[in-house]
Amino acid sequence: MRPLWKGAISFGLVNIPVKMYAATQQNDLRFRYLHERCKTPIEYQRRCPVCKVEVPPEEIVWGYEYQPGSYVVLKEEDFARLPGEATKTIDILDFVELAEVDPVFFEKSYYLEPAPGGEKAYALLKRAMRETGKIAIARTVIRTKESLCALRVGPGVVMMVTMYYPDEIRAAAELPGALREVPLDEREVEMAVALVANLSGHFEPAKYTDRYREELRKLIAAKVEGKEIYTPPEPEKGKVIDLMEALRASLAATEKEKAKAGREGEPAGAGAGAGDRRRGAR
Repeated sequence: MRPLWKGAISFGLVNIPVKMYAATQQNDLRFRYLHERCKTPIEYQRRCPVCKVEVPPEEIVWGYEYQPGSYVVLKEEDFARLPGEATKTIDILDFVELAEVDPVFFEKSYYLEPAPGGEKAYALLKRAMRETGKIAIARTVIRTKESLCALRVGPGVVMMVTMYYPDEIRAAAELPGALREVPLDEREVEMAVALVANLSGHFEPAKYTDRYREELRKLIAAKVEGKEIYTPPEPEKGKVIDLMEALRASLAATEKEKAKAGREGEPAGAGAGAGDRRRGAR
């Protein structure tokens, strides 16, 4: 794996240099949109509907629509002035119990590996967190966004999980029927508790597979085996124009136009008089 980020964990007066790696990946099958008629992949263009042109990346800026149809434009230098932009540290704010943090706050997981020179301090932090059973709530900047995050001890490694801020969590009270109390029969409750107990066990990740993805792969393999494969035609390339041929054609066209204009400019009867003189000479 290649590190996504290099920085340091700020732990009191100690800085622990680390490298960050993505701990998860998406294994979904990816599809492309094709034109049904010829099975050619559809192209998407960044096109300005006003200027009627395709816009190159260097002419694209960020715009925040603060009211319908009106934008505030931000450039690279604007983002550079924001606090934390150049931060390369994971600043630990508090140590808390993992059970106190609702999983709804967790977003994406990363592995943190000690960089050269930080092995001992890294091991010390990992050992202290394991023995106290605590996780660390911290703040860092990934790319250009400041993120709240949690550090916890994973399988032999310190892991970082980015978190949502409280104002990004929707309130359950917004659901009209979820919080309404419903009267329950105690016998039904006992049976439900017994059913949960019968189905209880230990979490074994290998037990759970994406059945939809597996069946989709089988479906694709069957279509490949049945030769249900389409190869779109090559797009027509622009005709290469030979410069000399183009010049000859243009010259011939202008000579015809010039000759035509000369004939139209002759005075009436001029042609007939010349013919009479030639006949008289004979």
